[in-house]
Amino acid sequence: MTELVSIPDITLAAVDAALQAGVVSIGNFDGVHLGHASLLGQTRQLADRLGGPAIACLFDPHPIAILRPELAPKRLTSVEERARRMTKLGIDFLVVCQTSPDLLNLSPERFFDALVRDTLKCRGVVEGENFCFGKDRRGDVEVLRTLCRNQGIEFHIAEMESVGGAMISSTRIRDLLAEGNVREAAAMMATPHRICGVVAHGDRRGRTLGFPTANLEQIDVVIPAGGVYAGFASVGTTRHPAAIHIGESPTFQSGDPTKVEVHLIDFSGDLYEQTVSVELIDRVRGVVRFESVEAIADQLRKDIQSAQQLLALP
Repeated sequence: MTELVSIPDITLAAVDAALQAGVVSIGNFDGVHLGHASLLGQTRQLADRLGGPAIACLFDPHPIAILRPELAPKRLTSVEERARRMTKLGIDFLVVCQTSPDLLNLSPERFFDALVRDTLKCRGVVEGENFCFGKDRRGDVEVLRTLCRNQGIEFHIAEMESVGGAMISSTRIRDLLAEGNVREAAAMMATPHRICGVVAHGDRRGRTLGFPTANLEQIDVVIPAGGVYAGFASVGTTRHPAAIHIGESPTFQSGDPTKVEVHLIDFSGDLYEQTVSVELIDRVRGVVRFESVEAIADQLRKDIQSAQQLLALP
């Protein structure tokens, strides 16, 4: 299991010896997509060769949230979800450094000395070819290569990964989700996009129609474009097939674009105040306005059948 380690200030950090003398890769790792997987796989391989732990390091909150908060992207995955996905990649530690104005003002050389040389005492570093670091992103991979060479640290550049000719990036995945294309987004992440929320009281309209839904709130990751999706909903350790409606309800002139309602196909019971995690497998249709309640109920039956087919359920 990848262990989460928090560092409030990299210039003052004193860490356990278990985190030192290994190989690090620094990045955001949002979504832990196939590009990240390749990068972290090479980090694991170099750590095995040199000895010591394989470490991923990220900064939270995202630096843009401090520098240009109005441009800060909604994250694809929580830090905890990133650590969970990194476990499968053989990463020993996910180091989470607290982002601050002081940290963002460090020169590339001071940043490198504080984190890579002094705190983690790295033997190796693996980064992507577009990696930048330090104040105003003045450090690039060539600066990093020189700094590593001067300290006797082995440095490797990992090549960019692509799927179907399209370069893999967290930005590209966000764009796909904004289009409702959860299937292609999942192909780039090698796992379905997951949203997690707490079940709150809604207007009970789904129950009236014969299709009760769990209304999710407190969602802190990207919510895809409005529409109906096929997926799976997990409550505790139990996983259920589900039809998920995202967005407003134009027929009733209610709701908002980020509203998430989950119908668990094979479940009945009270879920209020419980946490539900939803994996989005494919999109069934977009948001539609209906002329009557009967038309809605008829379409919901068809949506559930379509979801079952997409999920390969009987």
